[in-house]
Amino acid sequence: MTPTGTPRHRGVFPVAPTTFTEAGELDLRSQKRCIDFMIDAGSQGVCILANFSEQFALSDDERELLTRTILEHVAGRVPVIVTTTHFSSRVCAERSRRAQEMGAAMVMVMPPYHGATIRVSEQQSFEFFAAVSDAIGIPIMIQDAPVSGTVLSAAFLARVAREIEQVAYFKIETAGAASKLRELLRLGGDAIEGPWDGEEGITLLPDLDAGATGAMTGGGYPDGIRLIVDAHAAGRREEAIEHYQRWLPLINFENRQGGLLAAKALMKEGGVIDCDAPRHPLPALNPAVRAGLIETARRLDPLVLRWGR
Repeated sequence: MTPTGTPRHRGVFPVAPTTFTEAGELDLRSQKRCIDFMIDAGSQGVCILANFSEQFALSDDERELLTRTILEHVAGRVPVIVTTTHFSSRVCAERSRRAQEMGAAMVMVMPPYHGATIRVSEQQSFEFFAAVSDAIGIPIMIQDAPVSGTVLSAAFLARVAREIEQVAYFKIETAGAASKLRELLRLGGDAIEGPWDGEEGITLLPDLDAGATGAMTGGGYPDGIRLIVDAHAAGRREEAIEHYQRWLPLINFENRQGGLLAAKALMKEGGVIDCDAPRHPLPALNPAVRAGLIETARRLDPLVLRWGR
């Protein structure tokens, strides 16, 4: 934390999608426009190479190129969180060190897992996070999400925060997120610098009520998410509720229908990026789902549908 005891990072830090051509090549021109839009739409920071960035479909060389390209393009306008998840403690630590060298403000890491069944014990997870911490001097955000298949109890996360130097931020995306955030804050106290919400903001309001100070959502409409988070942070809870209720249909559509392709579809529709296709073997967004997403968004007039026009 800063000397005043306030978090170094808080607010709306959406995940940037990775942009490809129709042939599946990286589209760095669209990638830069995507980042520019997200900043113009009110993002207080950006996360790259997350699952919603299709990080699992990228080569190591592409990760390096994207990290360097985006950090150089952002040029300090906002903090950038780089996802460095890997099963190997050594590889994750090296990825994290390289991200710091290129200017990352924070790294986001999941516990070690591979496939459906390869997991490690709680002690091995502790040693994994410690190895990453030893390699860097910037904060680590632990992503607590069902996709890893690893149960991270609030007690374990609080211990990690207390005992491992750089672990200070937590993105909670499990069922009952608000209750877990409350327990994490109760057990971890001041060691929990950043209790954050995720999962596209589908539980954003209860998570904010539970003490979340950050929101890592999809990158399609940071302007809408800011309305909710800013009002809540200013103590205007009724206003936050009104904004949440208004934007919830779109949040729900992304969370339950469009998934990681929703932000790309919105950005393509608004002229931000040239192509909204995922990288094979992910299937393209169903045309009917895409149409429903755009229809839902148009009722809210988000910047994404106007930015590139």
